[in-house]
Amino acid sequence: MEWMILPYRRYAEFSGRSRRKEYWMFALFNVAVAVAITAIFGQTTYTQSGMFASAFTNVTGVGGILLALFRLASFIPSLAVGVRRLHDQDRSGWLLLLLLVPILGWFALFVLMCLPGTVGPNRFGEDPKNPTPTEVFN
Repeated sequence: MEWMILPYRRYAEFSGRSRRKEYWMFALFNVAVAVAITAIFGQTTYTQSGMFASAFTNVTGVGGILLALFRLASFIPSLAVGVRRLHDQDRSGWLLLLLLVPILGWFALFVLMCLPGTVGPNRFGEDPKNPTPTEVFN
């Protein structure tokens, strides 16, 4: 649970680095809350067109307001943790703008978020996995 809410404590901190674990646990938390709100407050409608059937879940009323408030409260922390995740790989946070490119940009950003960070310090800060490197010889 610690990793899921860490980006909320680092709310608008766009400097530094974040581990893959922090990013993906935050993403999992966002999906879990959205699914829970949808499951509790959602209304499912079914449609059939020829031999194909589809289902759509609509969240309105109190659930829609809760979901909108949660997404609004999570917007800045999700941008910040995404930028810090890119910083961990010694890449510019501006690469997050790949979200504006449909499908190919989303896939490229997904791949970047899955890649490991640089080992040791980089231009954005210390390694979050090993923040205090030990010196063997002084």
